[in-house]
Amino acid sequence: MPADPSELQPWQSRRALSRRDFVKRAGTTALGLAGLGILAACGASSPTATTAKPAGGAPTAATGAGGAAGSPVAAGGAATGKLEMFSWWTTGGEEAGLKAMYAIYQKSHPGVEIINSAVAGAAGANAKAVLKNRMLGGDPPDSFQVHMGHELTDGYVAANQVEPLDDLYKDQKWDQVFPKGVLDIVSANGHFWSVPVNIHRANVLWYNKKLFADNSLQAPATFDDFFKVADALKAKGLTALALGDKEPFASGHLFEAVLVGTLGADGYSGLWTGKTKWDDAKVTDALNTTKKMLGYINSDHAALTWDQANDLLIQGKAGMTIMGDWVDADYKAKKFTDYGWANSPGTKGLYDALSDTFALPKNAKNRANAIDWLKLAGSREGQDAFNPLKGSIPARTDAGQGDYDAYLKSAIEDWKKDTIVPSVEHGAAAKDGWAQAYTDAINAFVTSQDVAKTQKALAQACGDAGVCK
Repeated sequence: MPADPSELQPWQSRRALSRRDFVKRAGTTALGLAGLGILAACGASSPTATTAKPAGGAPTAATGAGGAAGSPVAAGGAATGKLEMFSWWTTGGEEAGLKAMYAIYQKSHPGVEIINSAVAGAAGANAKAVLKNRMLGGDPPDSFQVHMGHELTDGYVAANQVEPLDDLYKDQKWDQVFPKGVLDIVSANGHFWSVPVNIHRANVLWYNKKLFADNSLQAPATFDDFFKVADALKAKGLTALALGDKEPFASGHLFEAVLVGTLGADGYSGLWTGKTKWDDAKVTDALNTTKKMLGYINSDHAALTWDQANDLLIQGKAGMTIMGDWVDADYKAKKFTDYGWANSPGTKGLYDALSDTFALPKNAKNRANAIDWLKLAGSREGQDAFNPLKGSIPARTDAGQGDYDAYLKSAIEDWKKDTIVPSVEHGAAAKDGWAQAYTDAINAFVTSQDVAKTQKALAQACGDAGVCK
């Protein structure tokens, strides 16, 4: 049964949220979060398995702790069987963060074999296609990664493919440690549907500090600043803006950052509710700005993934890249430290947000083990083990005590005060079909650079989604 549309638009109903409004919950007004890194690498993949040898008794859904104190699940060595985990985390910090949580799980579940069914490539698009077929075929994994927002509610909830998690939320007291805004976004029809493990920011400009210092450059705050810096780098024979859009999301991600920087919080959020028209002059401005930016990118952009484009910055061949904060985890995994960051142009005080969560499919083969996994994912220890490696900040308000680097600490502080807007490329702002149409239009634009045609296609996509009349 389709979910009620009024409950499927938590981001939109609040439009642009102040951080203060976003984090309000009973007895809590401050949020201590810390960083993560997301997205998948290119290429094909195959599942891998990690096996723990000791055996024991059967687990139960009530096994474990992890409530207000944030303790991880403790099965006492009694659990046996398997746990099949499905995600698109296969490289760098994302894989390291996932393995850190696996290690905690196996300490308390030594008799459980973890099947790491990760599918690489296309910012999760490849994995989602595989998962869709498995769900339709009655062969779900035990738990799976899904973006918080419309990807969750308009997809798996509306298709009646996942279990509500109300009892788990009550038992773990998650309504007291997740911000109200997060609780809203994982809810539909009066039920909770997934467990958020992190928060990411999409609107980040990363730069090579040595190149900037050698050329007396400052991180650009505005689009005018950006083009001045880009011209200076180009004059030295350097790529100003590294882009890797072999996986289509990257171009859409770049344009999303430009939209936020051009339209501001209310204007951008309004695009997904129908309040801002896609034929607005500011959307035209954003397309023209992006077109100008494309004059400063690397010529091999279509052959590179986002992390390969980021390698150009690491190697000193490119000065800047605009990508989410999973880039921070990529730097950490590659032991690169000479980088700086700033909000992408025009987005000071704005937090273009997304979140990874885990859901419980109906008819999971190892349901009790999956529930224990969800308890760990929602625990303070699990989030503080995962996020510093992943390059994101925790979704819990009482987490943030792990080994978070300088960027992630800054993200935690920004998350407390910035205005929140939803990412379209990463599942929060629009349902999958609309988000895909958006991505297709921008990828065509990178080749054609036809502003009028692209703006018309974007307006048509909003109409097809039933939002624009």
